[in-house]
Amino acid sequence: MIRIENISKQLSHRILFIETSAALNRGEKIGLVGPNGAGKTTVFRMIAGEEQPDEGQVSVEKGMTVGYFNQDVGEMSGRSAVAEVMDGAGPVSVVAAELRELESAMVDPDRLDEMDAIIERYGEVQARYEELDGYALEGRAREVLAGLSFSQEMMDGDVGKLSGGWKMRVALGRILLMRPDAMLLDEPSNHLDLESLIWLEQFLKGYEGALLMTSHDREFMNRIVNKIIEIDAGSLNTYSGNYEFYEQQRVLNEKQQQAQFERQQAMLAKEIKFIERFKARASHASQVQSRVKKLDKIDRVEPPKRRQTVSFEFAPAPRSGEDVVNLKGVHKAYGSRTIYDGLDFMIRRRERWCIMGVNGAGKSTLLKLATGATAPDQGTVALGASVKLGYFAQHAMDLLDGDSTILQWLEERFPKAGQAPLRALSGCFGFSGDDIDKRCRVLSGGEKARLVMAAMLFDPPNFLVLDEPTNHLDLDTKEMLIAALKQYEGTMLFVSHDRHFLAELSNRVLELTPEGVHRYDGGYTEYVARTGHEAPGLRS
Repeated sequence: MIRIENISKQLSHRILFIETSAALNRGEKIGLVGPNGAGKTTVFRMIAGEEQPDEGQVSVEKGMTVGYFNQDVGEMSGRSAVAEVMDGAGPVSVVAAELRELESAMVDPDRLDEMDAIIERYGEVQARYEELDGYALEGRAREVLAGLSFSQEMMDGDVGKLSGGWKMRVALGRILLMRPDAMLLDEPSNHLDLESLIWLEQFLKGYEGALLMTSHDREFMNRIVNKIIEIDAGSLNTYSGNYEFYEQQRVLNEKQQQAQFERQQAMLAKEIKFIERFKARASHASQVQSRVKKLDKIDRVEPPKRRQTVSFEFAPAPRSGEDVVNLKGVHKAYGSRTIYDGLDFMIRRRERWCIMGVNGAGKSTLLKLATGATAPDQGTVALGASVKLGYFAQHAMDLLDGDSTILQWLEERFPKAGQAPLRALSGCFGFSGDDIDKRCRVLSGGEKARLVMAAMLFDPPNFLVLDEPTNHLDLDTKEMLIAALKQYEGTMLFVSHDRHFLAELSNRVLELTPEGVHRYDGGYTEYVARTGHEAPGLRS
């Protein structure tokens, strides 16, 4: 269906691909992986025809439809979310737009004199809409939006009033409704809550076309893909199986290549030793010449390319008292909407609570109450003795000084630390080399989030409160963070839509439901086993 043949590609002074090939066939669901900056988005853009390789070619089978979702959703306003999603469905969206215009015209008192012509045209357009199965399409558009957690009000409201994250969902919905022969999805799991993520997972499992996707959510990728294409040092390497199999296979391949390299090095050393020993003896001249020729013809085995892995170790956090935070009789409402009505909740030292709940259940509000970022309407919130709080929230990025470089900002926060440990810290969170001299104002949202988290963990609190800490983190950085937090001896309260993060780090679950608050001893894995669902409101 789609073939990438002997392509080479250079961006500025950076070589992305060197004479490499890959293919996407019918029915395949492929995960595209590689470190940040390896060229994943460039692969998508070349398949979509938005970029060309410097050498080689990317060919798409004639007549094949391709849907491409990326993070740049463009300007959206003036239409409903339903209309925007239907826009990807081709001719029917144009007819739908005219139908809505005529419906408005029919109730416009200023156009009464045109009413006969409007009604006649409305009949023609409505017939065409039915012919194109438009009413069924609108139903499917609403199903897709509901799966992505849109309320009916949001579906029919002006999409221009939505946040960037919700506009991303609209753009994703457009591609899903289109159901093209091949889907290219660049980070579709970003900006989705857990319920939407699980719905999208089921949708893509049932999708019969070819799929090429990237995702920073390993669990999401594991459950969908049956093949991995890895970008590594200019090559596209293909592995059959899901992401977990790819990880195991890559380690095995590296071990085999290392063993092969070492065997050949030992053999070469032996041959060179013989040549050096006997090259001056006439009696061994023919043997020496024979071995020299043999060495010239040998294909040299390269040692495996070591992928840079980063690790981060916490400095020991000071010990807190046994009671870390105590919420008693807490009431909290926003306008007429009650979020908590008499909540009692105690967190003790070394507990790791993950908060589960549908959109609007009050997950972030609970974190704000526990940290003192918001006050209860009634009741009390008390931090325990010797508690040192660290709170990571999405608005924490506002604390950055736009004029400072990354290094300057860290030095201002930790004037006694010295440059070496701060550079090492920056490298762990994806800022290596010259990146550390970037000014904070030019950082992307994801880079700002990583920098704020790095600063918080450099001087660790004994009570960590994290609101979606893995948003914008790539797979390697996420693994580094999980490994570091596993060693952390403090207390945690967090919200995340990443199931791998939830399973690895939680030892308690607080589930917020319309029926009330439910506590579960044991972490996320036990919660799934006991409730039979992966998120509140969903059934397995």
